[in-house]
Formats: sequence, C-alpha cells, structure tokens
Amino acid sequence: MKGSCLCGSIEVTAPDHEQIALCHCSMCRRWSGGPMFAVHCGSNVEFSGASPVAYRSSEWAERGFCGKCGTHLFYHLLPGNEYIVSSGIFQDHEFSLISEIFIDEKPGYYELKNQTDKMTGQQVFEQFAPK
Repeated sequence: MKGSCLCGSIEVTAPDHEQIALCHCSMCRRWSGGPMFAVHCGSNVEFSGASPVAYRSSEWAERGFCGKCGTHLFYHLLPGNEYIVSSGIFQDHEFSLISEIFIDEKPGYYELKNQTDKMTGQQVFEQFAPK
C-alpha cells in the first residue's frame, strides 16, 4: 500500500492489508478529534520524502505526524517496533472494519452500525501485556 500526508511531503509504503481496527481511547480521540481508524502494519513500514515528527505519548509508544501539514501518520508501539498507521492516508485502498478497542472510553455522542469485535481497555492491556 502507498499513501501520503495531506501536503504530499511524506509518502508511506506498507504491506497490503484489508482490515482496519478502531481505537476509542481518550488519547486517540484527543489526538485526532475522533476515533483512530488504524491499519496494523507491523514493522515493515517505510517513510520517504520528509521525515515524520514523533511525539512520545506514553512509555511504550509514540505518535507520528507530518511536520508541515500535521497529518496524523502512525501510532508506533516501541517494544515490538509495530506501526499502526492511520487508514486515511491510504486513499486508494479498500478496507473492512473488524474491531474496536477501548470501547469503554467511547463517548455516547456517536455510534457505529458495523458489526465488530469489541474490547475494553482492560481487555486490551490483558491481551497485550508481557507474560
């Protein structure tokens, strides 16, 4: 898949994916103004053109954006070097929404009609915590 930020300064190349997930956590909503529509791309993500600006948003992750236009590019899980890329930058790609996380933090002013797997924040941390 290939995509770019709004101004075209940064191009993102990632392996093809057909499924996306949605994160309703308070940080994603504060960062983007709504839930994050996310493609789990693993570590095989390449950025060309300008370098993304990264903001360390927690002990385990950073969020990346274009320093020129501000487009939100990724959520990067540092321990596993996994990039979770904003699906909106891949304008020419079709996706299916399969899951929603931090459903317990979703505000009541929106509701999606998609049938998805849903997990609370506690379930997410339990699933991905180091064993």
